[in-house]
Amino acid sequence: MNISLPDQVDVALKQLARRDNVPTATKALGLIQSALETEEDIVLDRIAMARDTKKAKFVGHDRVWK
Repeated sequence: MNISLPDQVDVALKQLARRDNVPTATKALGLIQSALETEEDIVLDRIAMARDTKKAKFVGHDRVWK
């Protein structure tokens, strides 16, 4: 993947990489992975909130993972 970054983002990314003593690409990958995990958490939270109603049926851990 090849992406172009705004100058301010590029400077910030380079500063973070230098701070953490890692290559810029490694820092970018870590930040992208963190962002994707956050997005996934948001989606899963929305699903859980939609399912969490007064009529929701409790299913135990053992039954779920059979």
